[in-house]
Amino acid sequence: KQEVEKIRIKITSLGLTESRITSDETIQQLFVECRLNNFLAEETPLSLPKPTGGQRIHYNYSTVINVDKAHNCAEREYLKSILLKPDLPADSLKFTVVSDPPEDEQDLECEDIGFAYVSLKEIFQKQRDIIEQDIDVFDAQDARAVIGKLTVTVEALQALQSVHEECRRD
Repeated sequence: KQEVEKIRIKITSLGLTESRITSDETIQQLFVECRLNNFLAEETPLSLPKPTGGQRIHYNYSTVINVDKAHNCAEREYLKSILLKPDLPADSLKFTVVSDPPEDEQDLECEDIGFAYVSLKEIFQKQRDIIEQDIDVFDAQDARAVIGKLTVTVEALQALQSVHEECRRD
């Protein structure tokens, strides 16, 4: 029963391609935030030094989004809307790569440098979770430019099936 009430997310690692990000000296430390629609933003507890030339930084960070009826009704309703409204634009988990200012420059703001997405609708349609998969990270300033790859796991299928089952019963 427990598994159907949760979406498991793991942020494994991040690699950057040559881009304005790799050459920008002010971008030194990176962390990743994960958001389901307007709910819950989880972030990796550590910001890590920006990877250089083909290297990857490893977060190995896991989190769980609870979608049980009892305590997380809004999240559950949102999952229902993904399954019931085929044209809903926000059907994805959004991962944001954020630049964390260095210790000695705390007057600088955290800056979103890239976005990556995992479609929950697609997980349901394909009936397959995403396990240790590389997803494109798009430049926050140019949505067509890919600035890197984020390796993630998103286990949402059981939760989506449970919500779907509930929709059929309602």
